[in-house]
Amino acid sequence: MSREARVLSERQVLSSGMKSADARVPRCLGLSAAEIVERFEAAGATLLAMPARGYSTHMRTMNFDVVHSALDAYGWSAAAIRPPAPSSAEITTMDETFGWLLLIPEAKHVFRRIVGARALVHPLSGRHLFPWRRIAVMLGADHKSVQRWHGQAVELILTQLAV
Repeated sequence: MSREARVLSERQVLSSGMKSADARVPRCLGLSAAEIVERFEAAGATLLAMPARGYSTHMRTMNFDVVHSALDAYGWSAAAIRPPAPSSAEITTMDETFGWLLLIPEAKHVFRRIVGARALVHPLSGRHLFPWRRIAVMLGADHKSVQRWHGQAVELILTQLAV
């Protein structure tokens, strides 16, 4: 399916803030639930690895450290390790994967929220930014229920991709 065929002619904003219309999502036959979870985790790592550029309020709110001696200036703080910037193919895959969230109906917006939060994986350490218990606290539910809802959401995406 060509990229032009997937472009939305008119967009509507849903109550959850996501843009939707009768979008044509590229079908991926032969995916399993584990592969869908892996794709979402890779998309979340790609999103977090993207360099932060553009307008920011960081300079207006930060306090500059005063260097009192030359010994304090160099070599006393650990260097911050940044993940490499993702390639354009990884960004395209990320956009396609996060587009799958629109396959979850608007009535089940909690499923979208769970899948989106669970997809955020640190690109260097591979750890989830939102563990099951933290998502459960956000939603006011049990962490076992959140795990079950995540599985139901992945199965729902899997069935919608196969249609």
